Amino acid sequence: MEDNVNSKRILLVNDMAGYGKVALAAMIPILSSAHHQVFNLPTALVSNTLDYGTFDILETTGYMRGAIDAWEKLGFEFDAVATGFLVSEEQTKLVADFCHARHETGATVFVDPIMGDEGKLYNGVSEATVGFMREMCGSADVVMPNFTEAAFLTGLFNERTAPGAKGLTHAEAEELVAGMHELGAAKVVVTSCTVDDEHTTLVSEGAGGELTVLPYDEVPVRFPGTGDIFSAVLIADMLGGTGLVASTRRAMDVVRDLLVRCEHNEDKFKGIPIELYLDRIAEVGHA
Repeated sequence: MEDNVNSKRILLVNDMAGYGKVALAAMIPILSSAHHQVFNLPTALVSNTLDYGTFDILETTGYMRGAIDAWEKLGFEFDAVATGFLVSEEQTKLVADFCHARHETGATVFVDPIMGDEGKLYNGVSEATVGFMREMCGSADVVMPNFTEAAFLTGLFNERTAPGAKGLTHAEAEELVAGMHELGAAKVVVTSCTVDDEHTTLVSEGAGGELTVLPYDEVPVRFPGTGDIFSAVLIADMLGGTGLVASTRRAMDVVRDLLVRCEHNEDKFKGIPIELYLDRIAEVGHA
């Protein structure tokens, strides 16, 4: 691995579930199988995916602060940092400062601002957290919100995010992405966005550039962790030298392929058994 010129040192900042293939448990296998060197900074230890209804969460902000301090003393460097689920305002500020510092040293920063879905913020996510996440977007080389998160971050179209609400026009989609760029994000990917009555992912490679709209057919099944799979594939491909649009398209195709393959799994709450499909993930879009 050390001799592979496309191998990057990537730090994942996300939670770790003891039972369930989400967050770190989903992303580490994908990025490792793509021959990247993967390190992690867990934001929380979670007993199991939250879909089960009963769970326990141990926030790790104090540990994170100590780990970052130790790494700085040891001189550890990373080629890329990818952030996911953050538990508190204090933790979000800590990670925002860390990402800004790493960005200044040349690391590529990927931000998945996990805050909400279907028109509302997740329980425990405050407006102050949204504000810190806006700061983090300012240091992001690539930011990957879903539509709801992009609406809260930009303050645009909040009334359109409610379940069943009318989708955006192409012009409104351009306005939404422009709002993300105004926060400082270099490249923007907005998932789960309905544009002109189509399910789409929006991709913009720079402020003022052309908006790419990638349509997809929705698979009517839900697994936790599919957003983490999407992010991991996109990050793996981009760090390997693939462009943003092609990386996004392949990530979309991988998620759809896995949803179709696993749609009849009895226990969907534990997520997609990612280790069973690593070979398939490498094949999707490369045939």
